[in-house]
Amino acid sequence: MVATGKLDLKHETASEAAKKRAKTGEGVKVSPDAREYERATKRLAVVRVRGRVGVRYDIEDTMKMLKLLRRNWCVLIDDRPSYLGMLQKIKDYVTWGEVKPEVVAELLRKRGELEGGKPVTDEYIAEHTDYDSIDEFAEAYCNFEAELDDIPKLKPFFRLHPPRGGYERGGIKKPFVLGGALGYRGEHINDLLMRMI
Repeated sequence: MVATGKLDLKHETASEAAKKRAKTGEGVKVSPDAREYERATKRLAVVRVRGRVGVRYDIEDTMKMLKLLRRNWCVLIDDRPSYLGMLQKIKDYVTWGEVKPEVVAELLRKRGELEGGKPVTDEYIAEHTDYDSIDEFAEAYCNFEAELDDIPKLKPFFRLHPPRGGYERGGIKKPFVLGGALGYRGEHINDLLMRMI
């Protein structure tokens, strides 16, 4: 047998086959996160009501995943099943509900913070995103046409003021349905956020 020095490959390599499948869309697997995201229909605001003392490790770990490190911090998420499971786990320490576009705009305008402590402005939004103002971005965000990650260098949480007039009369150890401040509160989260901005 004579070696010619040339290698005759009749089969394509695995990476070439993967590139070909990606171009044609054949055999593409959708990640579970992508499937869950498709089922998300609402934007939720989550506010940490209680502090860090005496919190179980697994609950504190879930808070860290949501970036709720301190009291009166707020994050915006959607209602995909994995987030709802996390909210059920930490329901005795936070309150949440469906947020309106006007409230998202106020959060970004008054409490949104870029790296270095700089505020979020209409000019910054117009320069770094496809939207002309904070109000326009907030509307698109609530309609799932934009994400907070589209704003470069935006911190993933909002540091809020304690609510003016305090929490509900039941205090911070009872659920909202019993007159307290914890757990799901639906559209009433908007009133609370406006008192905290």
